[in-house]
Amino acid sequence: MTENRDPLANAFSERAPKDINDFRNMLDEAVAAHGANENLPEIGDFHTDVAISTKEDHSLTTDIHIPKGEGPFPILVYFHGGGWISGSPKSHRRICHRFAEAGFLVFNVDYALAPEHPFPQGFDECCESIRWAVDNALEYRGDPNRLSVGGDSAGGNFTAGCAAAFAEDDRIDIKKVLLIYGVFDFSTMGDATESLETDSSDLLMQMMVGSYLGPDPDEDILADPRVSPIYVADKLPPAHILCGTLDGLIIGSKLLAEKLRSEGITNEEFYYENMPHGFLHFEEIYPEARQAIDRMVNFLES
Repeated sequence: MTENRDPLANAFSERAPKDINDFRNMLDEAVAAHGANENLPEIGDFHTDVAISTKEDHSLTTDIHIPKGEGPFPILVYFHGGGWISGSPKSHRRICHRFAEAGFLVFNVDYALAPEHPFPQGFDECCESIRWAVDNALEYRGDPNRLSVGGDSAGGNFTAGCAAAFAEDDRIDIKKVLLIYGVFDFSTMGDATESLETDSSDLLMQMMVGSYLGPDPDEDILADPRVSPIYVADKLPPAHILCGTLDGLIIGSKLLAEKLRSEGITNEEFYYENMPHGFLHFEEIYPEARQAIDRMVNFLES
């Protein structure tokens, strides 16, 4: 590919990150350089760093994006991407503002990152945040009986894993999930970083997977449904699955969709031509980003 519009691939094409913090800074700079969180859509109200719980080593918080109007609003709990080692509610602020603009009360969760907090802490905190959102929805004019969960990349992984974990919980009724270029089967992870078309692919894989699951995860860990939720696809609610055709994670997305169909679970798939990983961040480059969000809104509202 002689010309590459992909901001995330470009961020790592000039040099490899020196360490985890350098990776985080490079990713944040790639998002910020294209104004991904500038000119945010108008919403009713916005709260940052709302406390969910405090542990010895990490404070679990959420940003809350409140729509205009009186409510009660349907709820979307959102888990950001970033390879389990980076990203934050701030990096995904515009995406969550878009859902709030469309009328959803959005809890944009700041879960614990690896390597400081390896598996299963991030997963456990995502599940904890869903329970908290249901318990506290009324305070923000949300309707706990209209609950959806969504996330991109690593957040898509958490979304599917948590939704399956709550399948038999009478108190948590997740109606639908948004699975945005997510990781659903770790056996296909190698294709994801290859799609970046950089010399840093192997290093990025080691940083992400090694930090989250350890340097040499065994088969039992890789097949754990909290890690590879494709193994509990039969427990998922109706799903909207999307991915770009230039994204190596498309393989896992299609495998999950096929599994859901075989289980008789309602799902819809959209694969966006020539779109790379993370394209939802870059509305000014990719018109498909708004198209994808509009389709997700229609799915949640249907």
